[in-house]
Amino acid sequence: MERLDAIGIGELAERTRSSVRSIRYYEQQGLITSVRTAAGHRRFDRASVETVLRIRRLLDAGLPLAIVAKILPCFIGDGVRLDACVADYLREHLESIDERIETLDHQRETVEGLRRLVAV
Repeated sequence: MERLDAIGIGELAERTRSSVRSIRYYEQQGLITSVRTAAGHRRFDRASVETVLRIRRLLDAGLPLAIVAKILPCFIGDGVRLDACVADYLREHLESIDERIETLDHQRETVEGLRRLVAV
């Protein structure tokens, strides 16, 4: 029997501004779950909306999906706060971002120096 509070994949995609393909991928990776109707259609509980929004936010922060999977269970209470268990993941990711920024700054300086050498 289908739950009345369940939503289809299209509605989940629309509410989270995600593609259906992404939602299928998140499900395949075990980040969200669905039940199937007798006709084989996916049905997600309404809490999946918040879960997909969290996944997208973490991916937008540049975290790899493997780390996202580890962080998802660390949301507490109202789901706005994260447990301290993710502090190390976030610190390491920030350090990685800072290293990439430093590398890009160096590359920019090098390219600007080379551009000054171009005779126009």
